[in-house]
Amino acid sequence: MQRRDKVNYYLDIAESVLERGTCLRRNFGAVIVNADEIISTGYTGAPRGRKNCCEIGTCTRERLNIPKGQRYELCRSVHAEANAIICASRSSMIGASLYLACHDAATDELYGKVEPCAMCKRLILNAGIKRVYVRNTHDEYTEIFTSDWIIFDESLSGSDGY
Repeated sequence: MQRRDKVNYYLDIAESVLERGTCLRRNFGAVIVNADEIISTGYTGAPRGRKNCCEIGTCTRERLNIPKGQRYELCRSVHAEANAIICASRSSMIGASLYLACHDAATDELYGKVEPCAMCKRLILNAGIKRVYVRNTHDEYTEIFTSDWIIFDESLSGSDGY
């Protein structure tokens, strides 16, 4: 019997978590793991008590033709990474890894080669998370060292959502 490697195992879980997502554009699932223990999970959805986009049948950013990576303040949803961070203690996230998977909401197909938005990058850095793994295909992924976000700070150039 061949076992699934650990990174893809956690990405499989992140892909299951995204099934709870309520976004009409793209649904993300996030899993935070530290010392081989799942600390927290999160998916894309409106804040507790508010109606989700799938319930009201519209996405403001879609209606206004806003490109991906821009104007997230208009989005009803809390991102998967943010939801996972909100539900965990900072001490348990220091040195952790975050596993991220995304599906296109319209087709439910894997939407690979994504990365956290500028706002989520800031949350991930402050949470103390050291690595982010992003699912590209069923078996392939990208490993991102969050220290690179400090070294190559796109906020200084005014690009990528800043």
